Order: sequence, then structure tokens, then C-alpha cells
Amino acid sequence: MEYNTKIKQTLPYYDEFYKQVIELVKTFHSGAVRWLDVGCGTGKMGSVAFENVALEKFVFSDCSEKMIKIVKERFDFENTEFVVCDAKELDYVNEFDVITAIQVNHYMNETSRKAALMKYYAALKNNGLFISFENFAPFTDLGKSIYLERWKRYQLEQGKSLEECNKHIERYGKEYFPISLSENIELMKNCGFKIVEILWLSNMQVGIWGIK
Repeated sequence: MEYNTKIKQTLPYYDEFYKQVIELVKTFHSGAVRWLDVGCGTGKMGSVAFENVALEKFVFSDCSEKMIKIVKERFDFENTEFVVCDAKELDYVNEFDVITAIQVNHYMNETSRKAALMKYYAALKNNGLFISFENFAPFTDLGKSIYLERWKRYQLEQGKSLEECNKHIERYGKEYFPISLSENIELMKNCGFKIVEILWLSNMQVGIWGIK
């Protein structure tokens, strides 16, 4: 799909995100799990989950009707559910063993991000596992300029035009709103997660997990 090709041209180690998620889920769960994927897109997380994990139920959630239509066509199984919904409007309580949000939370401002995290927390069973991957903010202005330049170089190497690369870099702080690693951890703790850890880190992307 062109959609997934563009993502790989933009995000270094994109496939690694999903490998890390699966390994962590397998470490926590040996039996079938109930899993909610927020911001599911075309179903990359679902595809990897169905190939590697026993699933009692898998819920695809996205605010885009177009994306939900795509995943319905790909994953119309008895143990799937499809929800057109903004992350802040999820309405589940104590239902899931695993919730994932891959490249979702950094599109929200501070208020919306906290509201979404509270919804994830509510939707998890006790001791449920939440995993997110997202862009993060470097601690300093120098760090930011260096990381953004590296990111632009990566995209150029993947075949994007200089104009495309510059447009993407200019979105920082305007269309997506990264926060620092320490701010990410503190926010999750403030939302109730009793355990918060870094799963994976490279360039300007981080994987974070928390336990309810």
C-alpha cells in the first residue's frame, strides 16, 4: 500500500516498532488476549498481532472512516470489532489485556493527550498493558535541531524530495506536538499507571509501556 510505503520512508525502524510490541506482549501473556489498537490505520498492528499472538478479541479503532473501511475488508473475522472513534471518546471500561497506540498520541495537545491516556487506562483490565510509540521532544534546542536534521537526511535517503522532507520537518510543533521522555513518563504516572518504562528508543521515536 502507498500509505505504508510513505510511512517507511518517513520513520526509521518502522517495522521494529511492531516487533518490539509483540515481544513485550508475549512476555506478559501466554494465553489469548483482548486487544485494542487505537489509531489502527490500515491495520499494520492487527496484521502482526494475528500472525504472532493468540487473540480472544481484537478491536480496531480509528477516527477515520476510510481506515476502518480498509481494515474491515482485511480482517472481517469473528473475533474482530471495528470502531470509528476519536481516542478521547473511547467508551470501554476494564475490558482489554493490551492496548496499543502507534504514532497517535503526539498529534494531540497536552489536554487531549491526557484525556486519551485516561481513556486507555479506564479501558484496560487491572494489570493490563498499554504500549505506545510516538515522536518525542529532545531536551534542548540544539538536540532538536540535530535530531531534525538527521530525520531529514533519512527521508532524503529513502527517496523523498527535499521539498517533501522540509514540509515534514516543518510540521514539528504545528501539526504534531512531541513532549520529552520525562514528560511522557510523568504524564502516564499522573494518569494512574503504576509502572511506566521505556521499551525502545531511536532517532526521535520512542516506545513506552505502562501497567494499570
